[in-house]
Amino acid sequence: MADKYLQMVLTARVYDVAEETPLDFAPNLSRRTANNVWLKREDEQPIFSFKCRGAYNKMTHLSAAARKKGVVAASAGNHAQGVALAASVLGTEAVIVMPDTTPQIKVDAVSNLGAKVVLHGTTYDEAYEQATSLAKKRGLTFVHPYDDPDVIAGQGTVAMELIQQCIQLPDAIFVPVGGGGLLAGIGAYVKALYPQIKVIGVEPDDADAMYRSLKAGRRVRLKQVGIFADGVAVSQVGKETFRIARQCVDEVICVSNDEICAAIKDVFEDTRSVLEPAGALSVAGLKKYVEREKLTGAELAAIASGANMNFDRLRHVSERAEIGERREAILAVTIPEQPGSFRRFCSLIGNRGITEFNYRYADPKAAHVYVGLQIRNVDDVEKLVSRFEKKGYRVLDMTDNEMAKLHVRHLVGGHAPQAEHEIVYRFEFPERPGALLNFLNHMGETWNISLFHYRSHGTDVGRVLVGMQVAPKEMPAFKKFLAKLGYPYHQETDNPAYKLFLS
Repeated sequence: MADKYLQMVLTARVYDVAEETPLDFAPNLSRRTANNVWLKREDEQPIFSFKCRGAYNKMTHLSAAARKKGVVAASAGNHAQGVALAASVLGTEAVIVMPDTTPQIKVDAVSNLGAKVVLHGTTYDEAYEQATSLAKKRGLTFVHPYDDPDVIAGQGTVAMELIQQCIQLPDAIFVPVGGGGLLAGIGAYVKALYPQIKVIGVEPDDADAMYRSLKAGRRVRLKQVGIFADGVAVSQVGKETFRIARQCVDEVICVSNDEICAAIKDVFEDTRSVLEPAGALSVAGLKKYVEREKLTGAELAAIASGANMNFDRLRHVSERAEIGERREAILAVTIPEQPGSFRRFCSLIGNRGITEFNYRYADPKAAHVYVGLQIRNVDDVEKLVSRFEKKGYRVLDMTDNEMAKLHVRHLVGGHAPQAEHEIVYRFEFPERPGALLNFLNHMGETWNISLFHYRSHGTDVGRVLVGMQVAPKEMPAFKKFLAKLGYPYHQETDNPAYKLFLS
C-alpha cells in the first residue's frame, strides 16, 4: 500500500498551482523545547493552505469530458479555495457549496477565484449533501476534501518536499488532522522510505475523530464537533484515510483550544506570521509530545498547514495564549473587606506581572478578587497559592475553569447599593510590574475600594476603573491624593453606563 502511494506522490501534479514552501528553523521554539524544531510553511501557499495540492492533483486526473462538465465541492474554507484555484488554472467550471454561516471573507475569496458559490444549510454535512446532489443532477465531478487517493497523494507532496529540504532526517513529523488526507499522504510517503521516522497526528480534543477511531479500530462518528479549529472540524474521518492511518501513523495526540492559542503565539514569535487554529495544531502537539516524553536534542518537524485566520478570533487567541502556555494563572482570592486589604494582598504578589484584577463590593466582611498573574510554570502556581493561604486568604485556582475564563471575568460587577459615597475614576497606569502597588501605597488605608477592574491588553498603559468610598468632607484630601499620584485620570461617577449597571 505504501509503495503504491509512494509512486502516486512522486508523480503527483501540484506545482501548476502550489509552491514548494520553505522548511524554516524555529529558534525560539527550539530553545524552549530543547529540540531542533522545523516548520513546514504551508501557510505560504497562494491560498495560504496546503489544500490546493490535493485538489489540483485530483482534477488533473479527470478526463477531458469530466473537466468540461465541471466539478463541485463542499467546504467552508481552505478546500473551497483549493478547488476554485485549481479550476481557474485548468479552465474548468467549479461550484462550491458553502454553509450559510460561512464568513463573508471566505465566500468572497472563493468567488474571486472564479468559482460559483452556492450557500446552503448551516453545517458542512448539509452543504455536503447539497454538493453530492448537484453532482448527480448536473453530471459534475465531486472533489472530496480528503477521502480520495489522488487528493491524498497531492497532500503527500508536502512530505516529499520536507524530506528533501531536511539537513538531517527528522525523528518525528507532526501533522494536523481533520478528515485525514494530509496525515494519510504524509504517513504513506514517509513510511515507504523512512519507516523509522515517527508520523504523529494532532487533533483538538473536541474534534478527535481520528484518535477515537484508531483507538476503537473502526471509524467513529462524533456526535458533536468543536469548531474553534474549523479547518479540522470533521465528525468522521475518511475510509481510505483511516485505512492508511492504521498502517502508517504512530499515534494521534489531542490538544486543548488553549494549547492551540499558545501555539499560534509561538509561531508568531518565530515567524511573525499568524496561523489559523488548525494550522497551529501540529505545533501544539509537538510541544505536548516533548513534555510527555521528556525529549531533548531531537529533530522535530511540524506542518504549519494554514493561515486563513478569521480576524475576529484574534482577541480570543490573545486572551487564551498565556493560559495555554501556562504563563498565566487565574485565581479567585478571598481577602478581608477593609481599607488596606488590597495593598497587603498586592504586596504578596510583589513585582510579578498582574494580567487581570476584577472586584466589586458585595459583602461587608469579605472581598472576592478575580486575579490573573504571570507565572513561569505550573509549580509557580502552587507556590503562589501556598503564599496566599499562609496569610489566611482562601484561594481557588480557576486557570482551567472554562466558565470563569469565558464569562465570569466579564461579569464581576453589578450594583452595590451598600457602597456609600462611592465615586468612580478611570486611571491610566504605566504598564509595568509594581504600578498597581504604587497606586495603593499612595492611597494608603484612607478609603475603601469598592470596585476595581483591570485587564492587560498589551499596550503601553493599563486602563483601570476604580470605585472608592469617599465621603464629601474627604474630597479635598482625595484631590490631593490624585495630584500626588501623577497618573492620568478621568472622573466617571456621572457616566450613564456606571449609573445604569454599577451604582
